[in-house]
Amino acid sequence: MSTEYLQPVSWKQVQIEGGFWGPRIQTNREVTLDYQYEQMERTGRIDNFRRASGRKKGEYEGAFFNDSDVYKWLEAASYSLGVYPDKELENKVDKLIKEIASAQQEDGYLNTYFILKKEKRFTNLKDKHELYCAGHLFEAAVAHHKATGEKSLLNIATRFADLIYQIFGPGKREGTSGHPEIEIALMKLYWLTKNRCYLDTAKFFIDRRGKGLVGGNELQQDNIPFRKQKEIIGHAVRAVYLMSGAADVYRQTGDKTLMDALVRLWENTVQKKMYVTGGIGSRYKGEAFGEDYELPNDRAYAETCASIGSIFWNYRMLQLTKEAKYTDIMEKTLYNGFLSGVSLNGKRYFYQNPLQSNGTHQRANWFKTACCPPNIARLLASLGGYFYSISREGVWIHLYGESRATISLTRDRKIVLIQKTNYPWDGKINIKIFPDAQTSFTLFLRIPGWCQNVEISVNSKLIEEIPIPGSYFPLKREWIKGDNVQLNLSMSIDFLKMHPYSSNNGRLAISRGPLIYCIETADQPNIDIFNVLLPPDVKFSPHFEHNLLGEIIALQGNALLRDNFRWKEKLYRTYQNQGRTKAIPIKIIAVPYFTWANRKIGKMMVWIPIV
Repeated sequence: MSTEYLQPVSWKQVQIEGGFWGPRIQTNREVTLDYQYEQMERTGRIDNFRRASGRKKGEYEGAFFNDSDVYKWLEAASYSLGVYPDKELENKVDKLIKEIASAQQEDGYLNTYFILKKEKRFTNLKDKHELYCAGHLFEAAVAHHKATGEKSLLNIATRFADLIYQIFGPGKREGTSGHPEIEIALMKLYWLTKNRCYLDTAKFFIDRRGKGLVGGNELQQDNIPFRKQKEIIGHAVRAVYLMSGAADVYRQTGDKTLMDALVRLWENTVQKKMYVTGGIGSRYKGEAFGEDYELPNDRAYAETCASIGSIFWNYRMLQLTKEAKYTDIMEKTLYNGFLSGVSLNGKRYFYQNPLQSNGTHQRANWFKTACCPPNIARLLASLGGYFYSISREGVWIHLYGESRATISLTRDRKIVLIQKTNYPWDGKINIKIFPDAQTSFTLFLRIPGWCQNVEISVNSKLIEEIPIPGSYFPLKREWIKGDNVQLNLSMSIDFLKMHPYSSNNGRLAISRGPLIYCIETADQPNIDIFNVLLPPDVKFSPHFEHNLLGEIIALQGNALLRDNFRWKEKLYRTYQNQGRTKAIPIKIIAVPYFTWANRKIGKMMVWIPIV
C-alpha cells in the first residue's frame, strides 16, 4: 500500500448540473431542505433549543437524540450554500445557529435533552447518544465554516469538543459512545483546526471499545476490541460509522493494526453480508448484521443510514488504498441501497429498504426516529466531494456524471474538468480538460468492475492498451486546453446469481451498469408478479422511457407466468416429477430499484425465480 493517500477534491469545487444527479441535487436544494426544516419545526426539534435557552416555555419534545437531526440538516444546508448561494437559506441557517448558541451552557456543554430533563451528564453513554449528537454538531460546524468562512457554529462546536477532551481520556474519565459517530467528527475538527486534542480524543474512544464500558455487547460495538474483530457484527449504522472513524484515525496515525481490522471487516461485509443493492444490516432486531449469507429479501432491514455509512467507509478506504474495488461498492450503494431511500419528489423516505414487498412497505413523510431524511440530504448536498481526488501523479475520477470541477494540482497549477454524459443510462462519457497552462499529469479513469468492454480515446484517437475492469486506468500526457477524453463503457444487461448458502438459490437479479433492477405491479398490473419466472434463455433489452418515473432506461423481456391452479387452497402437495413447471409466456418490464414505490401501491421483487 502506498504511503501517499489520495486527497479529496472539495465538494465546493464541483458543480453538478444536468445529467442523472443534477435534477436530484436540485430537488434536494429546492424542495427537500425546506420540507425537512418544516418537519423539524412541526415536531419540536428546533423548539427544544428555544426551550433549553429559556426563550420558550415547555418540556423537552421527542426522542433523546433529536438534536442530531437538526445538526445533520444544518450540515446539508451548509454544503448546499457552499456551491449554490441562497440568501433565504443562509438567513434560515444563521437564525438556527443563534438558537443553538443560546442553548449552549457556560462551560460549553450542549444537549437539549439533558439540559431540559436535568439529567446528569455523561452517565449513560451506552444509550443516550450524548457523544453521538455532539459529533453531528461538530460535522455541521466544519461544513458551515468551509462553506461560509464564518465561525459562528464552529465556535460552538470547539467549546463543546474542548469540554469533552477535558472530561475523557487516559487518566480521566473512561468511556466511549454507545453509538459511534463522534470519532469521524473529531477527526474533521482536527484536520480543520490542527488541534491535537481532537485526534487524541478520537483515538481514545476507538481504543476503549470492547472493554465493556458501554454495555459490553455487539449492539454498541463494545463486545470485542476493534482491532480484534474478525467479522462485522451488531448495529449496522454504528458499525460502519466506527469503521469510518477508525479509517480517519489510521490516515493520521498510520496504526497498521487499525487498517488490518478495516480490511478484514470490509472483506467479511462484501463477501458475506451485503445485499446486491449495497444495503447492509439484514435484521430488524437491533438493526443489525445477521449471520453469513443471512440476507432475506422481504425482511431486509437495510437501513438507509447504513447505506450512507457504507459509502462513507468505502470512500475512506479508496482514499487510503487507491483501489477501485472500494469505489465499485460505493457506486453500487449510491445508486441503489442509498437512492431508494428518498422518493423522486424529495419528500418521502424509506427507513428500511427491502428487496421484496407485498405492497405494504411504502415511503413515509417523516419518522419519529428521523435519522435517515437529513442524512440523505447531507449526502446529496455534498455529492460533488465524492467525484474526484488528487495525488502527486495527477487527478483521479471516481464517479461519472455531468459536472464541472475546478481542481488545484499544486498552488500554481489549476485545471477545469467538464464531464458530459448521460451515465448511468449510457456508457458514453466525454471529459474535457482545461489546464490554465500546458501541463503534464496523469488522469486516472475508473473502470468499473461490472464493465467488461471499455474503449478509451484521447482527442478521438483510440488508446490501444486494454483497460482492466475494477481498476484505475492511467492516462499520462502533456495536457492542453480543450483536450478531450472519450470513455465508452459497455452497458450489458447481466443476470446475477447469489451464493448457494443464501435464500436466493434458484433466483436471479437483473443489473445494467451500476443499477439493480426490480419488477413492480405498476408495470404488469394484470398479474401477480410473485408468479413470474425467468426462463433458462432469459433475455432483456433496454428501452429509454421519457414519461416513466422521470426519464429512465427500463428493461423489457420475455418471462413465464406460473400456473398455480393446482395449489388453490393447498399448502403442501406430493412431489411428482412432471417435468417443467406449467407456465405461460408473458412480457415483463423491469425498472431501476431506486425508483420503486413512487407510483401506485403494489408488489415489488428484485430476486426473480428461474424455471
